[in-house]
Amino acid sequence: MHPRSRLSRLDHAWFERVAAAHIPGADQALPALSRAADHSRLWLGAAAALTALGGPKARRAARRGLGSLALASLTTNVVAKYAVRRHRPSNDLVPFVRRPTKAPWTSSFPSGHSASAAAFVAGVALEAPRYGAILAPVAAAVAFSRVYVGVHYPGDVLAGCALGLAAAAVTCYWWPPRPPFVRDGRTRVEAPALPRGAGLVVVVNSGSGKGVPGRLPVDEHLRILLPEAEVLVREQGEDLMEVLDKAVVRAQGSAGVLGVCGGDGTVSAAASRAAGAGLALAVFPAGTLNHFALDAGAATFEDTAHAVQHGEAVRVDLAHVTDGGGAAVTDFVNTFSIGLYPELVRRREKLEGRIGKWPAAALSLLSVLRDATPLHLRIDGEPRTLWLLFAGNGHYYPDGLAPSHRPHLDEGLLDIRTVDADARLARTRLAISTLGVALNRSRVFHTQRVEKLSLDGLAEIDLLAHDGETTAAPDSLRLTKSRGALTVYSPAADLGEIRQQFLTATAHLAPPAGTSSPWQQLRSRGASQWPGRPTEPPDHTGPAL
Repeated sequence: MHPRSRLSRLDHAWFERVAAAHIPGADQALPALSRAADHSRLWLGAAAALTALGGPKARRAARRGLGSLALASLTTNVVAKYAVRRHRPSNDLVPFVRRPTKAPWTSSFPSGHSASAAAFVAGVALEAPRYGAILAPVAAAVAFSRVYVGVHYPGDVLAGCALGLAAAAVTCYWWPPRPPFVRDGRTRVEAPALPRGAGLVVVVNSGSGKGVPGRLPVDEHLRILLPEAEVLVREQGEDLMEVLDKAVVRAQGSAGVLGVCGGDGTVSAAASRAAGAGLALAVFPAGTLNHFALDAGAATFEDTAHAVQHGEAVRVDLAHVTDGGGAAVTDFVNTFSIGLYPELVRRREKLEGRIGKWPAAALSLLSVLRDATPLHLRIDGEPRTLWLLFAGNGHYYPDGLAPSHRPHLDEGLLDIRTVDADARLARTRLAISTLGVALNRSRVFHTQRVEKLSLDGLAEIDLLAHDGETTAAPDSLRLTKSRGALTVYSPAADLGEIRQQFLTATAHLAPPAGTSSPWQQLRSRGASQWPGRPTEPPDHTGPAL
C-alpha cells in the first residue's frame, strides 16, 4: 500500500475515534471555544489582556504573538489551502450538538484555527515562556476542538500547528527576540540597602512616556512599593534639570541614592548627575521604550524596588560627548547618532508595534533614503562620506540598524556603526541588504568597537541625537567613556513578572493585624544570588582612554 494511502487511512480512523468519543463537559465547552477562535478573536483578546494587564515582557510577547499569527494566517488561508484541495470530513458520525451551525467551505488542509493558535502561543513563548505556558493548553484545546466538532481531520490540525510554529520561528529572522536577562554577565557591585525606600530621593518626570490606561499613577505606584521614599514630582512647566539638581542635593544629605522615574532622556540626565555626585542610581521605567532599564535588568518598578531594598546593583559605563575644545555637550547611557539615524528611529518606532522591529527598520530606511543627503566629515582624521553614524554605549546586539539589547554594560567600549555613501550604488546596495537582513555583510556597512572617537568637519550637521533627545551639533565632537561610572540598582535574580503584577495589585490592601502584605513577604524572602561575575567597587577614575 502506498505510504500516502496508509496515512490517509490512519487520519480517517483517528477522526472516527474522536467523533465517537464522549468527553464529559466537552460537548458544550469545545464548540464554544472553537467559535471563540473564529477570525482569531480569542487571540486578539489575549493580546489585549497581555498589553493591558502585563508588564514590558507581556507587551513584547503580545506584539510577537500577533505578528506570528498574521504570518501564519496569511500562509494558511492564502497559500496552503489553495495549494492543497482537501474535502472536509463528513460529520455524520459527529453528534449533532457538537456540529457548527455553519459548515466551513474552504479546504480542510491545513487547519487555519490550529495554525493561528500555535503561531500566537509560540510567538508569545519566544518572548515570555511563562505566558506561553499559560496559553499553551488553550491553544491545544482549540486545535483539538476542530477535530471534535467534525470540521478537520487530525492531520489537518497537525499540519496547521506545524505551520504556526514555523511562522513564529520565521519572525525571529527579521525580528530577533530579546533574550532573557543574563544576570551573571553583569558586574555586581555593592549599593546601599534601603528597606521601605528610607533615604531614597526619587524624581518623577510627569511628562515621560505615553502611559498605559488602567495603570496606577507612577507616584502612587512608588509609594506602594517604597512607602518611606521621598518622591519629587516634576510638574508641567517645571524645569526638569532644576528638579534633578535639587534631588541630588537631598540625596547627598541622605542615603546617597538618587531615583529617577521617566523615559530614557530623563534617565540619561539623572545618570549624568548621579555619576558626577557619586550617587547610586535607581531607575523606575516610566517612558515609552525604556531601553536603558531593560538592559540594566530593571524592567519594572518592582524590579527596582526589590533591588533598592536589598542593595543589589550592577556597574554601568557612562558615555560623554564634548566639543573640540573639551567643553561638555551631553552624556548618554544608550545611543548617540548623526545623519539619517534619528529620523530612521522616529519612523521605525511608529511602525514596529504593528509589524515588528526589522520590517519597520527596513521600510523606514527606504523612506528616508529617497530624499537623503550624504554627510561629509572626518572620523579620527579620515575623510568619510556617510549616510549615518551610530554610537552605542556598549556593544549592542544584533548587528545592523535595529539594535535591541546589550549583554554587558561595563566593557568601556563604544559600538560604532556607519553606512558609507560614496560607494558605487551605495543607496541601492544598502536598501537590498537591509531588506534581506544581511546588512552586517554589506560592504557599505561598517562596525568597530573603540574607546574614543573624534568627529570633525560637522558644519553640514545641525543636530545630534542622544537617548531620544536632540542637541545642536558643534563643528567637532569627541566621544569618550567613563568605565563603571554608574552604580545602577538591578535585582540579582528574576522575580517573575506575573508574580510581581499580582503582588503590586494586592500590596496596597491593608493586611490583617500581625501579618505582612504580599509585597513585604517578597521583600523578606529576597532573591537567591546568582554567582555572576565578581563583585567590584565602581570605578570613578574618569574616561577610559
